[in-house]
Amino acid sequence: MNHTIKFPLITRLRYKFDNQMSAGVIALIGWLAAISLVLIIIAAIILTFTGFAQEGSESVGFIEGTWQSLMRTLDPGTMGQDTGWGFRLIMLFVTVGGIFIVSTLIGVLSSGISSKLDDLRKGHSFVVESGHTLILGWSEKIIPIISELIIANVNQKKPRIVILANRDKVEMEDDIRTRIPDCKNTKIICRNGSVIDLNDLEIVNPHEARSIIILAENETDPDIHVIKTILALTNNPNRKQEPYHIVAEISDAKNKEVAEMVGSDEVILVHSDDLISRVIAQTCRQSGLSIVYTELLDFDGAEIYFQQEPGLAGKTFKDAVLAYEDSTIIGLRFADGRIQVNPPMDTIFSADDKVIAISEDDDTVKLSGKTNYRFDESVFSTNGKFVPNIEKTLILGWNKRACSIIRELDNYLSPGSSITIVTDEQNVDEQINKIKGIVKNQSIKFINGVITERSVLEPLPLADYNHIILLCYSDTMDIQESDSRTLITLLHLRNISERENVDFSIVSEMMDIRNKQLAEVTKADDFIISNKLVSLMLSQLSENKELKAVFDDLFDAEGSEIYLKPASHYIKPGKEVDFYEVSECAARRNEIVIGYRKCSFAHDADKAYGVFVNPKKSDKIIFEEIDKLIVIAED
Repeated sequence: MNHTIKFPLITRLRYKFDNQMSAGVIALIGWLAAISLVLIIIAAIILTFTGFAQEGSESVGFIEGTWQSLMRTLDPGTMGQDTGWGFRLIMLFVTVGGIFIVSTLIGVLSSGISSKLDDLRKGHSFVVESGHTLILGWSEKIIPIISELIIANVNQKKPRIVILANRDKVEMEDDIRTRIPDCKNTKIICRNGSVIDLNDLEIVNPHEARSIIILAENETDPDIHVIKTILALTNNPNRKQEPYHIVAEISDAKNKEVAEMVGSDEVILVHSDDLISRVIAQTCRQSGLSIVYTELLDFDGAEIYFQQEPGLAGKTFKDAVLAYEDSTIIGLRFADGRIQVNPPMDTIFSADDKVIAISEDDDTVKLSGKTNYRFDESVFSTNGKFVPNIEKTLILGWNKRACSIIRELDNYLSPGSSITIVTDEQNVDEQINKIKGIVKNQSIKFINGVITERSVLEPLPLADYNHIILLCYSDTMDIQESDSRTLITLLHLRNISERENVDFSIVSEMMDIRNKQLAEVTKADDFIISNKLVSLMLSQLSENKELKAVFDDLFDAEGSEIYLKPASHYIKPGKEVDFYEVSECAARRNEIVIGYRKCSFAHDADKAYGVFVNPKKSDKIIFEEIDKLIVIAED
């Protein structure tokens, strides 16, 4: 049996009043307006029917009484000149009520404005943007990503970058403003919220975004967070019909398959650990290669573009290689969507094929119109046969990418090669025993020791190693502590090198690009800035997802890769040549030359460490014996 409890009238009125007071600023203003109106009308009615007026004045009507009451409600000072006690008493009643109402209104407005400013500061308001680049998440990679996108957006109209992360909006804006003082024509908009919450995602309008970048945040299992974010986007009930352009970062290969299944064709995954491992493995054997990769991946300088050129229809790929003055052709995008880097030189173009070109900008990929090529055969060198060498590699330090680097190195090394690992990291011997059963071309030796201690480095036969790889301790230390250990080890190596008058080929992995300037005094051959490299790749793919196939080909041990080969294998040292002749010589070997390195500038940062990518083909140059050509080749 239900019993209905009857509450007293005063309790029910108080309850209704409490509900009205908690309804918000607009409701409070509405109630104050209603009370003011009642007060003014009551005073106007009394003045109309009693005939009260100021001394010497005629009685007022309802409209005039309403106006005078309103003025005294808003301005208490108005009643100072009132005369006639009846009129004064009525106006006193109106003025006292007005003081109460106006003071309450001021308090309500002040509180409302303060509350609204707090909401704006929290970053929960909707972003009315379209065609923007949306970044979901926050990590150390976000600053280099924003820096690259700002450069890419220079020739765009009103570009926008929108960021959603679980951080304070003002803190995000302050960090960006401190690290990137000049955003040029790009506007950056920050919002606070969870990237896996559907309501928070709606704030940043992902359905109208041109591209979406999902960052792996600094969590225990960042890949799971990335996969959840992909799910929140692709399975959103309010999602758009057209496919999204999503670029996401995955760190663990075990999660890649799940992420691909969830994202389908809408998501391009960047496997960060795999990317860094491949670059380190390739770079340690070729000094200067990291600079080439950085040049191709950043937006400042030469970049990779796709361009349709009907004028090449019916011509061979070799014809295309020589057909551009200011661009370097490196591959083909066929009409059916297939992409091939360094195809056979006799490959025939069709009208719907596109060239893949390295150029300063998309509008510089233009045919030169030149058809009359004159080559001085006497400058061509007949050297250049590949002779496999047994190589010794030293790895100092350890992180989760070490095993991948060793596996990747095995694709390039000749049988009989060896690798020595020095680290004090725990349980490394167990991981090494597993990798021993996989590699075929190298033996592995493990030495337990602290790489920052001179007593550990001194006994090592450093001069006997062809390559030295210095890995950061990113798994067990924060960024600055890890980079500090790397820097100390580099200083020791430099001191040993100068004392023994021996040059070491050193590739050093670091996390924070700001520490690179400090480490450059050690004159290491290459610095792999892990966060920077992944940031560059994410930025490039957010602008053009077709680049994924190009980079996959270049970074894979199968197919064509980038090599720095002795220029003397192509052109006789001391001979003046132009790059048409250099390109012709490389093309005869089914290779594409994309630049060169003047090794006399190897440690000169102002001259890009001697690396020149995509030179003008008509420029004259004289190569020395030590100089290198940067080529795309099978081996």
